Amino acid sequence: MNIDLLKRLCETPGVPGREHRVRDLILEEIDGLFDDVEVDPMGSVICTRYPRAARKAGSKSRAKAKPVDDATRVMQLCHMDEIGFFVYAIDDSGFIWINPAGGFDPRNLFSRRVLVCTDNGDFKGVMNPGGRPVHISSPDDRKKVPEVKEFFVDIGLPAAQVKSKVKVGDFIVMDEPAIEMGKKVVSKALDNRVACWLGIESVRELEKSGAGHKAEIVVVFTVQEEVGLRGAKTASYAVQPDIGLGIDVTLACDTPGVPENERVTTHGKGFALHIKDGSFIADKDLVDEVEALAKRQKIPYQRSILAAGGQDGAAAQQAAAGARAIGITVGTRYIHTVTEMIDTGDLKAARDILTAYMASVK
Repeated sequence: MNIDLLKRLCETPGVPGREHRVRDLILEEIDGLFDDVEVDPMGSVICTRYPRAARKAGSKSRAKAKPVDDATRVMQLCHMDEIGFFVYAIDDSGFIWINPAGGFDPRNLFSRRVLVCTDNGDFKGVMNPGGRPVHISSPDDRKKVPEVKEFFVDIGLPAAQVKSKVKVGDFIVMDEPAIEMGKKVVSKALDNRVACWLGIESVRELEKSGAGHKAEIVVVFTVQEEVGLRGAKTASYAVQPDIGLGIDVTLACDTPGVPENERVTTHGKGFALHIKDGSFIADKDLVDEVEALAKRQKIPYQRSILAAGGQDGAAAQQAAAGARAIGITVGTRYIHTVTEMIDTGDLKAARDILTAYMASVK
């Protein structure tokens, strides 16, 4: 599998509303995979692949694909943004105060290395909460969990230089490499560069197979999911799909301290057939279709329901006259931390079911 692409996607910074670097990487990577590619006013990338006949054995080329009026339109929604921060203020000492873009648990923010991304280049920094360090703090001080607004960033430069190089509205991400650990991949941005990878690699596998497909396939790399499915809403109204596939990560709480009935998914058991969360309920017939296909193709899977939260599939389901929708997700440990972890077998299963499903739609 193309793990190098996943690493590059994860290490490219892009918070809600500032996904341009991720978009540029994707545009370069998808060259030749789609028949039409456009960037909408919000910044989502809408990539369309028209129906194709199967390629003859031994042939490496086929006739140019054209739109088919009555083709079923299948839309993958893959959000590009990661959680992060915007520069909120710079004080007279040169410390940078932050405003979150996405949901954070402050317990995971202590003593983090960050990257401040500006028009003048990127600056490495460290993030900590205000207050006394351990050597001079009281027992009560050490029990407190600060709010996100109490954290600041120090880039180690004099105040005048900070103010000349950094401005309000610049964005900040965690500064951590993507790494492989056995059959696992760990990164600060698997949510949701996993989906970007799947959108690209599932279509690449479909092209390599030469099998052809009767559906019109639209893969949309959306913006601003982490702050309310915003890009998916506008893109879904533009595309008006018949079938919406929300591609994302989901929880894998198969770790100490979590009861078995709350695990959502378990690493190594395959992709997650996402049935319900706080934003949508999947179409039952579509759930049955994908499940039957996974069984026929011997692709490992597990059913999942997420008690809260949401994903882009909901936007496709509710756009215009509506669409049948389902989620195809990858169980991820430690979500919304710098140690997000996936199992590569589950990632492969998600890619394989997407490729098989796109080829199967009539």
